[in-house]
Amino acid sequence: MDEAGAAGAGPVRLLVLNGPNLDRLGRREPEIYGHQTLADLERALAAEAATLGAAIVCRQSNHEGDLVGWVGAAEDEGFHAILLNAGALTHTSYSLYDALRGSSLPCVEVHLSNPEAREPFRHQSVIAAACVGKVSGFGVASYALAARGALAVLAKAASD
Repeated sequence: MDEAGAAGAGPVRLLVLNGPNLDRLGRREPEIYGHQTLADLERALAAEAATLGAAIVCRQSNHEGDLVGWVGAAEDEGFHAILLNAGALTHTSYSLYDALRGSSLPCVEVHLSNPEAREPFRHQSVIAAACVGKVSGFGVASYALAARGALAVLAKAASD
């Protein structure tokens, strides 16, 4: 996708949402999530997105309602797609599922670790059915892969 973006005005805008405990990256269970902080992740993703002709806005909250509100407002705020790491809400939040289903924007579910290789309660994603794809298990690179996937979905939709 080029810099014209999905709507033809400016670069494609990706909303990156991070849920509970992701503000603790680099300190919380680094053997699982790595040593990079959320700020490190955001800088790396912004650089990658720029090379792809996209712009990102990152938000993090430990509160489900914030994430639901951001999903609901994303289209009105001019975003073209959402990358969502809902953290543990992935497995429990029917509110996020409903918000994603109510949005016309494609969403890619993203995780640093591979939830299916972890505790059994992490094996089920209640938001997956509302997402166009999922990238997990590649650490910080999961986000860049998710951005590429979202851009590919937007490019395909624009060519159809």
